[in-house]
Amino acid sequence: MKLLIFDVYGDFGHFKKYYTTSSPLTFSFPPPPTIKGLIGAIEGIGKKDYLKVLSSEKCKLAVRILNPVKKIRMGLNLINTKDNFWIPFKKKNHEARTQVKMELLKDPMYRIYFYHTDEDLFNDIIEKLKNHQNVYTVSLGLSEMIADYRFVGVKDAFEEKNSEVFVSSVLPYKYILEDKIVFEDGKKYFKEKIPADMDEERIVLDYADVVYEANGKSIRSYVSSSWVIDDEHIVFF
Repeated sequence: MKLLIFDVYGDFGHFKKYYTTSSPLTFSFPPPPTIKGLIGAIEGIGKKDYLKVLSSEKCKLAVRILNPVKKIRMGLNLINTKDNFWIPFKKKNHEARTQVKMELLKDPMYRIYFYHTDEDLFNDIIEKLKNHQNVYTVSLGLSEMIADYRFVGVKDAFEEKNSEVFVSSVLPYKYILEDKIVFEDGKKYFKEKIPADMDEERIVLDYADVVYEANGKSIRSYVSSSWVIDDEHIVFF
């Protein structure tokens, strides 16, 4: 199977955790629906269509953390835009803006692995990445978090089953056999529950428990399925 590989990075990122409201927290990496939105922006697929065009039945995704996960807190002013106008200064019974404390990722960088069954679409996305010709602005979660990207390559990937390997990507728990993870010294392991799939109405269809290493190091585990690219193993969501 041919896989498209590219890196995406920026100064800041925010991938809101679904259970936070007034003080939003962020996932440490973009969940699959967010990655689909990023690819849709590059290809020029509209907001109403990208979850259909890039549905889980048609594409495969994996993500690798390249830069160590760093999180900071920042106060952001949210401007009142109700009734299609914004209030430039405080009036009686009206607040011009509301400040919220938001958790942000600092200097995030990720490697994305992507496959799609539609060969024409797949090749067009490859060409846009090669030529750095995205249709819409690429961001890391929020429109304010402008991102850049670089083409890494198109490489052959081969599936390997029921083996103990060093997984470079974020690792979904459903692939781990017998709960076997070899915890090694000098590595920081974290577990999170992320939205793994959404329908066209943006309703979450599936959540996934995943484990990752905060500095982007590999995870030694016994897995039911992994994909080999050169000398590394990845696991799709």
